[in-house]
Amino acid sequence: MLPHFFLGRPISAAAFFSTLVKSITISLLCLAICACKSSEKTIKAGPHLPTPVFTTPLFGDKVWVFDPSMNPMAMQQKLDQLHAQQAYSEFSNQRYAILFKPGEYNLEVNVDYYVQALGLGRKPGDVVINGALQSTASTEGNKVTTMFWRGAENFLVKPSAKPMLWAVSQAAPYRRMHIKGDVQFDKGSWASGGFMANSIVEGQAGLTTGQQWFTRNSELGSWQGGNWNRVFVGVKGAPANDWPTSPTTAISTTPLVRDKPFLTLNKQGDYEVFVPALSTNSRGVSWRADEAGELIPLSQFYIAHAGRDTSTTINNALAQGKHLLFTPGLYPLDEAIRIHRPNTVVLGLGLPTLIPENGTPAMVAADVGGLKIAGLMFDAGLMNSPVLLQLGQSKTHMPHADNPSSLNDIYCRVGGAIAGQTEVCVTINSNHVIADHFWLWRADHGVGADWQVNKSAHGLVVNGDDVTIYGLFNEHFQHYQTLWNGERGRTYFYQSEIPYKPPSIAAWNDNGAAGFASYKVANHVKQHSAWGLGIYSFFRGEPTVSNNVRLENAAEVPNSPNVHITHIANFAGLFGGINHVINGLGPATEVGELTLYHGVNPQPPKAAP
Repeated sequence: MLPHFFLGRPISAAAFFSTLVKSITISLLCLAICACKSSEKTIKAGPHLPTPVFTTPLFGDKVWVFDPSMNPMAMQQKLDQLHAQQAYSEFSNQRYAILFKPGEYNLEVNVDYYVQALGLGRKPGDVVINGALQSTASTEGNKVTTMFWRGAENFLVKPSAKPMLWAVSQAAPYRRMHIKGDVQFDKGSWASGGFMANSIVEGQAGLTTGQQWFTRNSELGSWQGGNWNRVFVGVKGAPANDWPTSPTTAISTTPLVRDKPFLTLNKQGDYEVFVPALSTNSRGVSWRADEAGELIPLSQFYIAHAGRDTSTTINNALAQGKHLLFTPGLYPLDEAIRIHRPNTVVLGLGLPTLIPENGTPAMVAADVGGLKIAGLMFDAGLMNSPVLLQLGQSKTHMPHADNPSSLNDIYCRVGGAIAGQTEVCVTINSNHVIADHFWLWRADHGVGADWQVNKSAHGLVVNGDDVTIYGLFNEHFQHYQTLWNGERGRTYFYQSEIPYKPPSIAAWNDNGAAGFASYKVANHVKQHSAWGLGIYSFFRGEPTVSNNVRLENAAEVPNSPNVHITHIANFAGLFGGINHVINGLGPATEVGELTLYHGVNPQPPKAAP
């Protein structure tokens, strides 16, 4: 027998076969270990996990529900596809809500046109995003002046970038957010934001070149920037009041507010809507400790679906005592939605858009207390409506101080997507209403954006008494943009651009005076207060420029000792200008100039404790 060799050395046959068996055993063990490690890596990467189902029949196919147990690669791919679709779809008919169940996610979430990202916890820290929850899309030169109609609510974010961007303009609220880092609200170029409420930014928040910003009931590590008008109400860490050295108005406490209702998921996995309680003289966020409010089971809501529901089905549900939850989509209405029952909650997910088709209002509420209407868009239809959203049938003396109604994140649009018309966007006839973030916009671009096409007199008419508004953005209407007839009204932050293209002063004048004041408090009013008003002119086009169209007064109020207007900013664009700030007072604002005026009977904001 020939000798056996192992590693070049002769060995016996028995030793050879023993060594061979050991080698084979070791090889098999190695293969098994490698297979296990490969399998482990596969699970972590996720390609062999079941394909997630993001939608549910309860909410329809435009509401996506994410769960921490889902394949993270699949979630990121879904988000990236939506970002590619919606990033520049300014007048899209698509609407989306992305709901995140409690847990932790390693994701970059981009929020674009008509997308709303919502954490389903009771507190922001219940849903954690490691990465980003951001808005980054911009137009040429990093401009974000048209980055509208989106939102993020109820997350804790650990940003991977410094700063994280929420670079937006109007109708893009940041609510109930906890940012463990820095956040910037522009991209170093034009920006026309914005609104943040009930949020914590542990690092620096602010703007580099943005025009204005409003922050309510938040806590900031620090703040930087804001060129024309920045207002802080009930904010810890707000910059100091140093008007007119800088355009800052900081008010230490929020006198009265009800935060926006939101969808949440209880420990049993059932959906509920949390309605925060009223708060008075508040400062900082509401959710550090147990938050006062009411939990309403989703079973008490009628869930409306675009393409299925009509004015009739919705009104029937309201008549049966249901609350109302709109899922994303467009809702053409052949008659007004009518709310009669006190304490009704109407909540929109994913910017649902109500469009009256027959010249009626889109939504009318009776003069009852405790209504909560939040998260809705209203598009004026082709047939002229008297109003899009109305609270109370007419002026009334019925008090609702013990149970005020509240409106949060209400957006109205006249033109842009539809060549629509309406006399007024929002009329408030009821007393003691609280409004928290409006953007009322007569379109300056898009479909029907023409002086003779998208006609609309007023963005807002307030006839009720004791109405309080935080964050009022109201632009381009053809008469007084805001007309306030009620007593003891209060406005905290106002942003308004004058219409761009009035053809002439002959066609656009108030009893001979050039144009109409943007903010008008009626002559009979005895008491009114407003803080931090920014009113700007950007006249352009022909025959506007050739006719040298200007505005006489940015604001007009009664000459009364109990009417207090504190801090007004005026800016004039490339043509025309503004003759006076308020009531014939204040200097003219010419092309390229910023005027910071103290106001009329101003009430200097108290220093924060």
